[in-house]
Amino acid sequence: MAKRRPNGGGTITKRKDGRYQGAAYVTNTDGHRVRKFVYGATYDEAAEKLGKLQDQERNGIPVPSRSWTLGEWLAYWLEHIVEPEREHNTYAKYESKVRLYLVPHLGKKPLVKLTPAQVRAFMATLKREEVGAATRFEVLRILRNALNRAIREELLTRNVALLVDMPKVSKDKAKPWDAREAITFLRSARAHRFYAAGVLVLVLGLRRSEVLGLRWQDIDFENRQFTPVKQVQREKGVGLVLKDLKTESSQAVLPLPEFCARALEERRELQELERRIAGDTWAQKPDHDVIFSSEHGGLTDPVGFSRTFDRLVTRSGVRRITVRLARHTCGTLLAFLKVHPKVAQAILRHSQISMTMDVYTHVVGDGEREAVAMLAELLEDPLIG
Repeated sequence: MAKRRPNGGGTITKRKDGRYQGAAYVTNTDGHRVRKFVYGATYDEAAEKLGKLQDQERNGIPVPSRSWTLGEWLAYWLEHIVEPEREHNTYAKYESKVRLYLVPHLGKKPLVKLTPAQVRAFMATLKREEVGAATRFEVLRILRNALNRAIREELLTRNVALLVDMPKVSKDKAKPWDAREAITFLRSARAHRFYAAGVLVLVLGLRRSEVLGLRWQDIDFENRQFTPVKQVQREKGVGLVLKDLKTESSQAVLPLPEFCARALEERRELQELERRIAGDTWAQKPDHDVIFSSEHGGLTDPVGFSRTFDRLVTRSGVRRITVRLARHTCGTLLAFLKVHPKVAQAILRHSQISMTMDVYTHVVGDGEREAVAMLAELLEDPLIG
């Protein structure tokens, strides 16, 4: 005979198979009162599970109204939460990781029954399949995000992916250019139509999308400052678009050193020449007015810009690095340009001046005098080509 339960304590009965079944009325995520069952090999095990279920009810945590698989939840999360709320590039990255890795390995697992051991085994499988550490890191991070949202939607009570260690990703061993290499590159690229873009990347540390999204209205030549507001991105099915920068900190007013201002003034003259040559085929929209437009006035593809940068690097003969890494040269060049540390702090977006001074005090080496001489010569060069 089943033990008598207190009022409101649910019921526990012994099944024909010898197991114990607990039952209690609780609220589901649709707001309905439903009878929920738990099972245990012993009476005490069933009672413990039933107690946890009723604790959730008392704490206002509803039970899921349906039994999601992880694959079903990930599909719902991508379509109804990620795609409407996040940038297209973010959605595309999440979707590819879900489709290629998470769904094939974990998609059929019940969402509420997913365990740390299953996630840990999944990560070990990816490693055996020689999936890179950086990719494995992203996959686990995306799973954590999806399960966190399931908790907010009251489908889960804990995030098991948080109990699995993140893969260790070795930092890129490549080093940014020193001042001599950067100046050699700039001298070689002096005649190119995107020379000023290279200056902004190297001296101001701007990202590729930020440089290509700069508009003339964002530049204040009189007060020697500028405000990055837009970025260029490619969206599937749409093409190149001009979008707002993600954060307010990215849109801070930044100083514009004389060297950069002069390069931009030359770029303005060259763009006007390009506009006259293009004539009626000039395609730039009035609300775009980007500085680094294509030869016919449209937005410049970020991938195409990277390819152009690679060709210019090859032609200059300096050590090959990416645009992403090249922008980390800016602290060194600001020191060689003798930009005041407080101004450099704003450009580098350092929270403390000590961080900036650490960069400045380490700008030493055998090539220092040669680099300074090269930079002075570059500043005096007339516009070429």
